[in-house]
Order: sequence, then structure tokens, then C-alpha cells
Amino acid sequence: MAIQTRVQSQTSTQVQRENDWSAGQVAEYADRLRAFCGVDPLKSYAISEIERCANNPYLHYGLKLHFGNSDVDMDNPSHVAQLRSVFRTADKHGMAIVVHMRSSVTRKRAYGAKEAKTFLNEVLPSAAHVPIQIAHLAGAGGFDDPSVDSALSVFIDAIARQDARMANVCFDICGVAGVGRWKEKKVLIAHRIRQIGIGRILWGSDGAFGGGMTPAQALQAYRELPFTSEEFHTIDMNIAPYMRW
Repeated sequence: MAIQTRVQSQTSTQVQRENDWSAGQVAEYADRLRAFCGVDPLKSYAISEIERCANNPYLHYGLKLHFGNSDVDMDNPSHVAQLRSVFRTADKHGMAIVVHMRSSVTRKRAYGAKEAKTFLNEVLPSAAHVPIQIAHLAGAGGFDDPSVDSALSVFIDAIARQDARMANVCFDICGVAGVGRWKEKKVLIAHRIRQIGIGRILWGSDGAFGGGMTPAQALQAYRELPFTSEEFHTIDMNIAPYMRW
């Protein structure tokens, strides 16, 4: 199990305390847990906090970024430049990156193929040596929003043409099945996953807080996707690189 800190508009001290709390939990069960450092990538303290986490034996495994909570705007050149610095820093320290790419829904930030292409072309190359995990099939949970499918298709096309920038990229399906009108999209979801490649897919339950699904409910919904038993087995056995002991 990986612990990922959720970071919004906080001070550097608060973020350090949250990351250190996660490290403390892992220290008690180091044979079972891996913690990821969490930062708002747009904050002035982001690079120094990543550097600090990289030197912590319980936080050096990876970096969790949440573009929605941090209000990252992929159409803002200064945001993109800051993301490049963040990705380069994680790459330098061999830290995997899990990224919630979907921009803020509540603030109605632009999202779709244009923003995904910016991420592919201008951000991904800055972390070419570490695993990159794109959360929720490039969305924020569920598959109702057409912009998510538009963004995901950019990565599917890159995989199809064997784009080297996708060599270390995988996708998780946390919160995709079981949210919104997902049953109407079951066939499309399964098709997109096959296009990505079953071997690149990681399952997870996402958080059960705030009315979210429990792990058991998430697992039940996932099992309703139209996969073969062999495909389910492959996904079930896929292990994120940062979880390999």
C-alpha cells in the first residue's frame, strides 16, 4: 500500500509536518507501506521540500502531485515551467511520480487533448528515468467527462506510435468504475484500457473519505468491467515499480 499526502494551499511548515506524519506511519510498518512525498508544485517551497523528502528513508520512493487541488493550469507557461523543474528534481532523485492530471473541476479550468499534449511534450521529458503514474485514467474519477477521454486519447495515440516518452508511463483506474454513469461507459472504459495496454494498468480503490467508495465497493465495481478472466488476472498481478521490494 502506498500512502500519498493530499496538499492544497498550505505553508511549507504544514506540508513538512504532513509529509513527516506519513513517514512516521510507514516507519511502523516498513515491510508493508511506501510513502510518497506530497507538494503543491506551484509553491516556492516545492523544490526544497522534494529535496528534503528525497533524503528521508521513508519518503524517497516517490512524489504525489494533484493538479486539481493545486490549481495547475497547463495553459499557463509559468505553471508548465515550474512543473518541469519539479519533474526534473524528482527524476534526479529517482522518485516515481503519481500525478492527478485533471485540472480543477470546481474552477472550471480547461482540460482535454490540448493540455494533455502540453504535458506529453513539455513536462514528461523532464522525468525520463522514473516511473510516471497517471491517476484515474487521466481524469478525476468516473468517465462521464468527455474531456477526460480526449486527454487520454493523446496518450493512447503516443503509445500506439511507440513514443519513447511513454516508456515509463502507467495508468491507475482508481475511482473510474463505480462513479457517475460509469455503467453506460463500461465498454468504452475497457476498450481504452486495452488500447493503453493491460500491462500498464494498476488497480486501486481511491479514498473512502467524503462519501467515496469503500475498497470492497470499488473492487466490486471494477469486477463489473467487461474483461476476460485473463485480463483481470493480469491487472490484478500488475505491481507498481515503486512497490517492488
